[in-house]
Amino acid sequence: MFAIVETGGKQYKVQQGSVLRVEKIEAAVGDQVVLDKILGVDSDGAFQVGTPYLSGARVTAEVLKQGKAKKILVFKYKAKKNYRRRQGHRQLFTELIVREISLGGQEETPAAAEL
Repeated sequence: MFAIVETGGKQYKVQQGSVLRVEKIEAAVGDQVVLDKILGVDSDGAFQVGTPYLSGARVTAEVLKQGKAKKILVFKYKAKKNYRRRQGHRQLFTELIVREISLGGQEETPAAAEL
């Protein structure tokens, strides 16, 4: 079972137990986060698509880490004008582990041995 979720303006394909880095979410480490913008869910080969989102479907995830990504350099340059500007940026992120994917009435929960 997998789901396509939208968070932070981006789309991610997630499964139970998968770890993903998303744009920063205001939550403490160890908190449960519910992602309710579900674009599609594949359950036993039957793919359901929302218009644009599936109602009642949700993904529950746990916050593993809050952090900053590697620094990227932004360099502006204009030829023959002696114009150069250098600036760095580190994007904030939240690392999540997917604990549960539910379709409203149906739920799939992981066995304790799998985690």
